[in-house]
Amino acid sequence: MSKFKNIKALTFDVFGTVVDWRSSVAREISMIGTKNDFTLDWAKFADDWRSGYVPSMNRVKNGEIEWTNLDHLHRMVLDELLIKHEISFISDEDKEHLNKAWHRLDPWQDSVAGLKKLKGQFIITTLSNGNVSLLLNMAKYANLPWDMVLSAELVHKYKPDPETYLSASRLLDIPMNQVMMVAAHKKDLFNAKSLGMKTAYIPRPLENGPDTQIDTAPEDYIDLIAIDFLDLHNKLTI
Repeated sequence: MSKFKNIKALTFDVFGTVVDWRSSVAREISMIGTKNDFTLDWAKFADDWRSGYVPSMNRVKNGEIEWTNLDHLHRMVLDELLIKHEISFISDEDKEHLNKAWHRLDPWQDSVAGLKKLKGQFIITTLSNGNVSLLLNMAKYANLPWDMVLSAELVHKYKPDPETYLSASRLLDIPMNQVMMVAAHKKDLFNAKSLGMKTAYIPRPLENGPDTQIDTAPEDYIDLIAIDFLDLHNKLTI
């Protein structure tokens, strides 16, 4: 009998854990560049866009700006990057299409098959800072078979605010210790564990590019480490 036999639900971080945001966003900006005849380091642009993510959320957390969803935060960062690169000639339609690149992210190779296997035995849901429409559109695009979508938008609190994690237990009506947080980011798991969730670490070596060193060391706040979602399924059900 698996030592995880009491787990009823798996909640997943999405960006980087389930989908490859870096390659996908680089592809989208390159398509806009081809259409509008400009060239950039596409991967660097994706990295810079992503690096604006936490500072923009902190502006909400600190009360500098009112609650707004991730699409709006992404657009704020995008507009700043376009100014930085002196790209003022693309249409509003192209800007909006590019901002929705985060709705069109490719899954990691194991994500769909692994999620389908996990869905057979557990409730599977997002637990993401992405807004509901973003997560739903991404699921349609990438064929992600969620049972439901849990989002920071539902509580107007971005992770790592405790209410975002606690909302999973409340909305699923499942005790925290029967919910497992699955993420490629140790900080996410540390926060989840501190609130009573079980935790599974899935390192994604290519999330930030091929030259990034990945921390695969065990931690006392990590209950399980797996190489991908298929391995996660095997380790949860043995």
